[in-house]
Amino acid sequence: MTIKRISALVTAPDIETERTRLRAHRLEDFEPMLAMWQDEAIYRHILGRPSTGSETWSRLLRYIGHWSALGFGYWVIEERQTGLYLGEAGFADFRRDMDPPLGQAPEAGWALVSSAHGRGLATEVMLARPCLDGRAQSP
Repeated sequence: MTIKRISALVTAPDIETERTRLRAHRLEDFEPMLAMWQDEAIYRHILGRPSTGSETWSRLLRYIGHWSALGFGYWVIEERQTGLYLGEAGFADFRRDMDPPLGQAPEAGWALVSSAHGRGLATEVMLARPCLDGRAQSP
């Protein structure tokens, strides 16, 4: 199987929505990510258990590496006015064992800290349509 980079990007471009800023993951995002992935409101629907520090660290490095290896990936979602960590969203090739398989199509995903739930932020971020080539399109 041939794997082809979709873009020449090596880091996530910054994208702003009305209330959020999407930016590349950084190593200092580890603590807020760990807190989010240990919150039952988050993990009960995704993993069924809290993430360990090691799993969260691997997730962070995987998000950073997606951009370098594939030219697309996940962004950190920050509150635009305060810079507060709100979660993450984007596209990934996790090579999941699924039926039917996704093939080479990237999957979209997002996770928000529980205090950000119910405010329409996931919809706002995903409607910004951060494309695989890193450009935001207007809805």
